[in-house]
Amino acid sequence: MAQNIYDDPGFFTGYSQLPRQVRGLVGAPEWPAIRAMLPNVSGKRVVDLGCGFGWASRWMREQGASAVLGIDLSQNMIDRATAMTHDPAITYEIADLETLKLPQASFDLAYSALAFHYIKDFDRLVHMLHRSLTPGAHLVFTIEHPIYMAAIRPRWVQDDAGLKTWPVNHYFIEGERRTDWYVKGVQKYHRTIGTTLNALIGAGFTLRHVEEFCPTPEQIAETPELVEELERPMMLLISAQR
Repeated sequence: MAQNIYDDPGFFTGYSQLPRQVRGLVGAPEWPAIRAMLPNVSGKRVVDLGCGFGWASRWMREQGASAVLGIDLSQNMIDRATAMTHDPAITYEIADLETLKLPQASFDLAYSALAFHYIKDFDRLVHMLHRSLTPGAHLVFTIEHPIYMAAIRPRWVQDDAGLKTWPVNHYFIEGERRTDWYVKGVQKYHRTIGTTLNALIGAGFTLRHVEEFCPTPEQIAETPELVEELERPMMLLISAQR
């Protein structure tokens, strides 16, 4: 079972105050890049894996998706998503992505934002998703970039001149990582870029687009603290097709 950190009261309080949770998709700087990778969702059946507050689920319906299933392990997340959603074509379920089973050929798009790096058995997950998608369907997801999460103690290191560097160590030693984010011991699983992409290929997917997110000059001008994202990739964005 995946670690359910989002039902920890301290974690959930801090997480709820993030701009991407207060403002929704417009508060996520990577959203324009993700949106450009998404297929036309009109008339499609969508599964939103790790749906959180349901921002993407509701957007999919606004774009014409015929039905959306939002899945999350956290009761807190599902409660908040349900309270914010007034659309009978969107349903939410509590489920663990580590053991999730979806009906065969039941969806035309699988989407996930910043959830898959919490999953230990990524191989099982992508094989299951391949079976659950219709021919030609898309899988679009984001994860923390392997460079961002590889280090045993991921943090900025600043030299005497003030230059900030993000350390990369243990890159080829895959597996569990523990970090402190709002609470101690948040559990994630590091995989190299090659392992991630080859798992998709091995499951039968065709890679369509891979992007290492970097903020635009316009985004940095609007939110100056994003300038540090030029120093290392924080997110990996992937589009694949069945």
